[in-house]
Amino acid sequence: MAEHSGPIFQLRLVFDSGSNDDIDAWLGEHARTALRQPGILDCSTFSVVVDAADRSGRICQYVLASDAALDDCRDSVAAQAEADLLLKFGDAVDISSGVLREDSSRELPAEEPSNCLNCGTRLRGQYCGNCGQRSRSRLISLWELVSDAFGDLFELDSRLWQTLVPLVTRPGQLTHDYLQGRRARFMPPFRMYLVLSLVFFIVAFFNPREELSLFFEPPASEADLEPDRQGNGKSDARAADRGPVFVFGDDDDEAGGTDAEEDEDCDIQSSDLEGLSAFLARRLTAERLRQVCLQIVADEGKSVMQKVINNVPAALIVLLPLMALVLKALYPLSRRYYVEHLLFFVHLHAFLFLLLTLQILFSRLAALVSLPDPIVTLTVVAASLYAPVYLFIAMRRVYGQGRFVTFLKYIVLTIAYFAGFTTIMALTFALAAFSI
Repeated sequence: MAEHSGPIFQLRLVFDSGSNDDIDAWLGEHARTALRQPGILDCSTFSVVVDAADRSGRICQYVLASDAALDDCRDSVAAQAEADLLLKFGDAVDISSGVLREDSSRELPAEEPSNCLNCGTRLRGQYCGNCGQRSRSRLISLWELVSDAFGDLFELDSRLWQTLVPLVTRPGQLTHDYLQGRRARFMPPFRMYLVLSLVFFIVAFFNPREELSLFFEPPASEADLEPDRQGNGKSDARAADRGPVFVFGDDDDEAGGTDAEEDEDCDIQSSDLEGLSAFLARRLTAERLRQVCLQIVADEGKSVMQKVINNVPAALIVLLPLMALVLKALYPLSRRYYVEHLLFFVHLHAFLFLLLTLQILFSRLAALVSLPDPIVTLTVVAASLYAPVYLFIAMRRVYGQGRFVTFLKYIVLTIAYFAGFTTIMALTFALAAFSI
C-alpha cells in the first residue's frame, strides 16, 4: 500500500464462528460500496484471532484522505455499516471501532479508544450520542481553542447569529419555533437572556475611569483649574509659595447650615407613621427612617442608586414569572403550560436588553463620529417605538389570535407589566435604602 498522511478508521467485528460465510459476504459487498464514497482511498478486510475458540474476528479498515474524510466516514459509511450489522445479525456480533494514524501502512500506532472518554458510552460517530463530546482524544491546538471561543462571532451560520437575527427582526418567532420543537439551531433561551442582560449592564453602567482609575490620569483639581486673583489664568497652586491661606468662619457657618437643612429634610416623627400594620411598624420606625434619609442626603443618593443598579438584574428575574402568570390568565384556553408563557417573556426581555444595548452603543458611536443630534435622536426614538410594536406582533405570532382580541390583551398586559415593574423597582429601592 502506498504511503499517505491520512488516518485509518476501522471496525472490529467479533461473532460466532458459524456466521463466517455470512459475515464475509456482507463485508465484501460493503467494501465495494464504501470505495464509491469520496474521501475513502481504500477499504480492506482481514481476519483476526480472538480469545474464544468458538468465536471469529474480522477487521474492516477504511483508508481516508484527510481528517475531514474521517468525520464523514464515521457519520455516514461506518455508522450505516454498524446499523446494517445490528439489523442483520443482532446481538450475535460485537462491534468496536477505532482510529489509526500512520506514516506507512506497516507501522500503525495504537488506536484511539472506541468509548467516550467523558461518559464511557460506545462511540458510533465523531460525537458521543450520550453527552455530545467529540470523539477525538488528541489535545487541541491553540488555534482550535481560539476558534472555539470566538468562532461563533464570525460564522454566519452559527447559533449566535441564527438566534439574534430573528430575535430582533421577527418578533415571537424564536418562541414559536422553540415551542414547535425547532431548538438545536438556537441558543438556549435562559442562557441567551443571562448573556444579553450581562452585556447590557456592562455597557450601560461600567465606567472604565471609575473601575480602572489606576490606568488613567487623575482629574485636575479645582485649585489647578481656578485662575489666580489677578486674573492672569495661572493656577492657585502657586499661591502656596506665598504662604498659607486662612479662612475665617464661613465654612463652619455653611456646614452648620447644611446640617440644619438635612435635619429639616429628614424630620420624621412617629405620628407620621400612624396607620401602618404591625409588621411594618416594627421595621419602619421613625428613627430608622431618619437614619436612612440622612445617609441618602449625605451623598446625594449615590450609594442607594448604586445598590439599586446592582439589584436590578435580580428584580427583573423576579418580574419574569409574575408576568408569565398574567399571560397564563390572559390565555386560559391556549392549552399552554405555564413555562411556555414564561419562555415568551424570557425572549421578550432578551430582546429588550439587546435593543437597549444597541441604542447605547449607537449613541456613543454617534458622539465619536459627530453625527448630527437630530439623526441620533430620531434613531433612538424609532428604536424605542419598535419595542411596543414588537410585543404586539410577538403576541399574535405565538398565540395566533386576531388583531382586535390581541390588542385588548396587549393593553391589559402592558398595564400589568408597568404596574409590576413599578412595584418591583419600588421594592428594590426600599431594600437598597435599608441596606446602606
